[in-house]
This record gives sequence, structure tokens and C-alpha cells, in this order.
Amino acid sequence: MDPFIINTLASIVSNAAPIIFAGVGETLTEKSGVTNLSLDGTILLTAMTAFAVTINTGSVLLGFLAAAFVGALIAFIVALASIELEQEQVAVGFVLTLLTGDLSSFLGNPYVNRPGPYLGQQPIPLLKDIPLLGPVLFNHNIAIYASYVVIVLAWWWMNKTQPGLKMRGVGEQPASAFARGVNVNGTRYLYTLLGGLLVGISGATYSLVVKLGWSHNHTAGNGWIALAIVIFGGWNPWKVATGAYLFGGLKALGSVLQRNPTFVNVPTQIFSTAPFALMILFLALTSSGLTDRFLNLFPPPLRQHLEHILRGHAPTALGQPFHRN
Repeated sequence: MDPFIINTLASIVSNAAPIIFAGVGETLTEKSGVTNLSLDGTILLTAMTAFAVTINTGSVLLGFLAAAFVGALIAFIVALASIELEQEQVAVGFVLTLLTGDLSSFLGNPYVNRPGPYLGQQPIPLLKDIPLLGPVLFNHNIAIYASYVVIVLAWWWMNKTQPGLKMRGVGEQPASAFARGVNVNGTRYLYTLLGGLLVGISGATYSLVVKLGWSHNHTAGNGWIALAIVIFGGWNPWKVATGAYLFGGLKALGSVLQRNPTFVNVPTQIFSTAPFALMILFLALTSSGLTDRFLNLFPPPLRQHLEHILRGHAPTALGQPFHRN
């Protein structure tokens, strides 16, 4: 196959990885009943943290660990404010988004546009030689491969394990879960921290794998896209991943068009912002009455099946504090 097509498909996979980490992390958090709207600022701050730690220590591993810690720390603040202090989760998330975004610019100023270490390619032997799939899926690095694992592991944990079912029970019917002996608030703390950790890894993946280095507003907007994809994906890891790959495809398309001589006079800002606008448009269309019209074209049994695939419902107790009677 044409190397250009293979490189474009591989670019889609790598561009989607940070959104997958953030989207799956937020899915776990929201499935337990907590909304963390700080994703956009958290990704910015953790991207800066990962790059700063890596450039000062020379260790990419320490960069990822530091970013994961910062992401979990911010998520702990969200959990503390919403669970213990019973503050409005949406307001707390917005405030933290603004705070962490500005903090990333302030603390990251010495590292703007500096070259530094990054996570290089680590092709998987044998698998990388599979026609088409090899160079597209298995010619990346451990961070990209980990994004595949996160999708499968999150789905399996949520649907096939007892702790995962308890987590879902906490997000749907916390009083019933408590009556069955589940520590509701402890479970919410756990999955909020785990979600924040994955968001931190998302930030590190941006600055050390996908968009190398650091600059002001380095990843701005990607956190909001991840939040939107969680809703679009119906709180299902597989569908969240599908949304992430769609966004990666839009970004890759923007890069391809930018290099096309036909669009040589088009401002480059259009290509960098178009994926966000197109993704929002797509999400708006799939959430509108057009979806209902599409589903009504099918007979009832098939329509119900398709509706289950295309849609999901928010956890019933999402954003609601739990009061122990």
C-alpha cells in the first residue's frame, strides 16, 4: 500500500492515544458518579510537568510518573470538594481548569520551545511485519500500545469483574450499593483518582510522544473534546475510543490538506482549528433529532439494537453527593 496512506493511518492512531487516555479516565470517574470537568487544564499542566521533569532528569519514565501524579492530585481536589465538601462539581471543575491552565503557562515559561527528550519508536517484533496492520498499529512506542490496553482493560473491568459492577452500582444507585456493603464514597475517591491518573498520562503523551515539547496552550481544547467524546461514546470505552480515532482522523486530514498545493493560500490556523469545529458539529448532529430519523428507518428490533449501540445514558447519580443515612 502507498506509504503516504500508511503514514496517515499511523498518525491517526498516535493522535488518538492522548484522547483515549483522557476519555477512558473520565469514563471511569463518571461511572462512579463524579464529574471531573478540569480535564482541559489538567492535560495542559501535566503535559508541561512531563516535559519539565523529563528535560531536567533525562528520564521519560519519570516524566510520565510525575504527570500521572499531578493528574491524580488534581482529581483528588475534585473528589474532596465534591464528596466531602459537597460543592458543585461543575463549578469546581471550571475553576480548576482555569487555575491549572494558567499555572501551566506560568510554571512552563522556562521550557517554551526548548528541545528535549521524547519517547522514541519501539516497534513490536513480528507484529510490525504484518501487512498494513503492522506499520499502522505496531510501529509506535509503549505509550501508544498502552492506549490499546487501556480500552480493553477498562471495558473488561467495568463489565466482567465484581469491582467494576460495584463501581457502576455506585454511579447508578448509590443507596442500594451502600445497602449491599459497598463503600460508596471510598469507591468514588478511588475511580476519580484513577481517572485523574489517566488524564495525567494523556498530558504526558502529548508533550513526549504526539506534540513534542512545550508551548503556551500546548494542548488547549483537547480536554473539552475528551469530555464531549465521553458523552458521545455513551460512557462505553469502545465507543469513546471510536470517537478518539475519529478526532485523530480529522487532525490527520487537516495535516494532509495543509500540505496540498490547492490549499497553499489558506491560513494554517484553519487547519489546526478545523478538527475541533468538525468534531463538535459531528457530536451535535449525533445528539439531535437526525439520529432519531435515522433510527426510524429500521424495523423495531433492529432499531432497538442500533439505539443501544449509538446511544448510552449518563449514570443516574452522576454529580449527586451521597448522604449516608
